[in-house]
Amino acid sequence: MSNAVTVTGVDKVFDSGAGQVVALTEVALDVAPGEFVSLIGPSGCGKSTLLRLIADLESPTNGTVEVFGTSAHQARLDQRYGIAFQQAGLLPWRTVAANIALPLELSGMPKSDVRARVDELIALVGLGDFGDRFPDQLSGGMQQRVAIARALAKKPQLLLMDEPFGALDEMTREYLQTELLRIAAETGAAVVFVTHSIPEAVYLSDRVVVMSPRPGRIAEVVPMSLGSTGSRADDLREDGSFFEMITAVREALHGGGVAAAPRGVENR
Repeated sequence: MSNAVTVTGVDKVFDSGAGQVVALTEVALDVAPGEFVSLIGPSGCGKSTLLRLIADLESPTNGTVEVFGTSAHQARLDQRYGIAFQQAGLLPWRTVAANIALPLELSGMPKSDVRARVDELIALVGLGDFGDRFPDQLSGGMQQRVAIARALAKKPQLLLMDEPFGALDEMTREYLQTELLRIAAETGAAVVFVTHSIPEAVYLSDRVVVMSPRPGRIAEVVPMSLGSTGSRADDLREDGSFFEMITAVREALHGGGVAAAPRGVENR
């Protein structure tokens, strides 16, 4: 089976009024089907740029990006992935159900099938009593659950997420982290997740990809020895192994000697 994501020898250079800005250089990354990988690093290191390259929202200057064995561009046309950002981006004049239904309607799905799929998604994200509410009647955390449901509407096997919980309070953030792991386990989707939070990256991930300051490159990869992501629960946050993994990622961010993962990421 093809990797969910394969990034090979990618550079990204932006032209600006002051000249060229090298955002990424020599990036290589594989993400396996069903794997949860977080990207972490200092601001401006290219985490979001790398995610946007995978999503075909930007094009690499050099190198290639593939999603399930096809080009990122073709994967976008085929709707092989779902995407969620820090802002939920809901349409205020559409209800929860109508926001979730939007990508299904745009794809021409029959109305009866749309209703059935929306009901399934509303249940999946725990909003069974809120389908007829409007976004301004929801908390920030509930809006993000709607955004995740919408991203999953077409049953993608890859979910791309750019700091989706960054603006939430700590309690809501931790709750949604656990919910995201449940949803990923139930759907079998691979996840590429951008975050600035070390504890969040550790709790969610199979592997944490640590990126260097600009020009962004993959400095190290830290595999998480915390068991399967689908079995993690809140009490993990109080376990000694959780704090050991936080230390490992922190050391990698500061140039520590954490060994790189044997598969899928390298500097070339």
